[in-house]
Amino acid sequence: MVRKILGYTLLAIAVGCATGGGSGPSGEGAGRGEFGTEGRSDPGLEGARTGSTGVEVSSADFRTVYFDFDESALREEAKRDLRHNAQVLREQSKVRIEIQGNCDERGAAEYNLALGMRRAEVAKRYLVDLGIDARRVTAISFGEENPAVRGHSEAAWARNRRDDFVVR
Repeated sequence: MVRKILGYTLLAIAVGCATGGGSGPSGEGAGRGEFGTEGRSDPGLEGARTGSTGVEVSSADFRTVYFDFDESALREEAKRDLRHNAQVLREQSKVRIEIQGNCDERGAAEYNLALGMRRAEVAKRYLVDLGIDARRVTAISFGEENPAVRGHSEAAWARNRRDDFVVR
């Protein structure tokens, strides 16, 4: 099972690198695989659903949105990625998503839960402003409890300050 998940993960990374479709913070070490995952499955493999066009839609079809330190404001890159996510939702009108707000490890747990929720809510509001029905989008926060990568560096922290989009 672990080999299968690892295989799918490597395939998703290879496709993402080849297409250039993903977004993420740049910086020394970012995206080079030197950080381990937290032991959870690839969010792109969770919750695949058949959309209104008969095409299977999964979390991998959505782009992750990244944030600056201690911020919930959307950067221009985040807005571009949210426009992409809105287009996927428009094309697949039966799909529902959960926006999962996340933070890096710095700050108190309670503060990070609140910040993660602000991040998820701002992304949801942006999607609704783009015409997506609010009933199709749920916002939750994991705070610092669901890191994408391990590490105690700016490169690791930048990858953990994010909203993930999971098909439900």
